[in-house]
Amino acid sequence: MPKHELPALPYAYNALEPHIDAQTMQIHHQRHHGTYVNNLNAALEKYPELQNKSLEDLLRGIESVPQDIRTTVRNNGGGHANHSLFWTIMAPNGGGEPTGALAQAIRETFGSFAQFKEQFTKTATGHFGSGWAWLVVDEAGKLQLYSLPNQDSPYMKGHTPILGLDVWEHAYYLKYQNRRPDYVAAWWNVVNWPEVERRYRQARG
Repeated sequence: MPKHELPALPYAYNALEPHIDAQTMQIHHQRHHGTYVNNLNAALEKYPELQNKSLEDLLRGIESVPQDIRTTVRNNGGGHANHSLFWTIMAPNGGGEPTGALAQAIRETFGSFAQFKEQFTKTATGHFGSGWAWLVVDEAGKLQLYSLPNQDSPYMKGHTPILGLDVWEHAYYLKYQNRRPDYVAAWWNVVNWPEVERRYRQARG
């Protein structure tokens, strides 16, 4: 039985419509995420000592992964981790604004939620090519906002991701074609802020 498995979505494929369509969700989850999981398990087959490591530990220690599989683990382990987070930080009837400790941290870091939203949107729409926009908790317990290419994970930088937006074309092309800004704008309507705050509190310990 493979160590890493494709997690079930916490809602139906059509649950995020009209913002994200059911066909995109199904292909994105089953085929794209599923492929990352299969490739990761295949890469780890000849290294039993790595099979017992959590996905987070694998990525935080990516430089110690054997060189012959490091790129594969980076791409596919990163893809598995990134998507596993992505599905949970979206929800039907999402959107709005965060509350509690996370809302306060966002105000302290970015000035206001509106300014944070503007900066995150700019980061996501302005990222060249495939990648992700991230809100993370850094090693000092502070919030940081940045983008990373391809399936690179904030874990590789020693950070804990709490909110991520996939800006690979496969995440939006069926519905939005090349209109990434429209996809990003729509995505704010499905953000699951209670889950993002839970991840924030967990990252802060």
